[in-house]
Amino acid sequence: MNYWPLIGVAALALGFVLRLNPALVVVAAGFITGLAAKISPLEVLDVLGKAYTEKRFLLLFLLTLPVIGLLERHGLKEHAQRWVARLRGATMARLLIAYLLMRQLASAVGLTSLGGHPQTVRPLLAPMAEGAAQSNHGDLDEDTRQRIRAMAAGTDNVGLFFGEDIFIAFGAVLLIQSFFAEHGFKLDPLHIALWGIPTAICAFLIHCVRVLRFERAMIRRLAQQRAAELAAVADPARDA
Repeated sequence: MNYWPLIGVAALALGFVLRLNPALVVVAAGFITGLAAKISPLEVLDVLGKAYTEKRFLLLFLLTLPVIGLLERHGLKEHAQRWVARLRGATMARLLIAYLLMRQLASAVGLTSLGGHPQTVRPLLAPMAEGAAQSNHGDLDEDTRQRIRAMAAGTDNVGLFFGEDIFIAFGAVLLIQSFFAEHGFKLDPLHIALWGIPTAICAFLIHCVRVLRFERAMIRRLAQQRAAELAAVADPARDA
């Protein structure tokens, strides 16, 4: 068996680690994989072209961007922050964990479009998480806000990635089945999906711990900042 085509996976990971242009990284990884598999550059271009033309419907999500922009222009984010601030007992960690559970369960039954970065995370989840943190811990600096937004986006990624692997008709499940079938292993897609459940549960628990640790670290950092600000205000008064 020729394992050299797998070098494309390493090139893909290296490109993302170096934070290079994603489109350039994917195309370069495709060429590296093709050359390692002894496929000519023209054949690689043919494969990439067919994949692009056959999967153009995936770009339909771009139609949601003008709608989201219009909603944000009319104060959707501000309304979400004010609404969550009025909820008793709502914390940033509880909100993100509840969303993670909903995202995984919805993805597990194929409803992957119920969430997402452009239609849910940016206009709703991130502002609500910021509002919950601000309601419980006071004003937030810009660095803390950016960290909360990143955690909200990461929560959506984890919920979608590990939830959709449980859906029997998901493309990745069928891809796994076809890969093993090509190498003489006949697997039922249902069994592949069922074996994704333990992974999804572990991912949920691990990310819950990450969210809780993130919130505790945020609280400590905010407390240290406020203590430093009070000390800076008190020193001139003491000198006077």
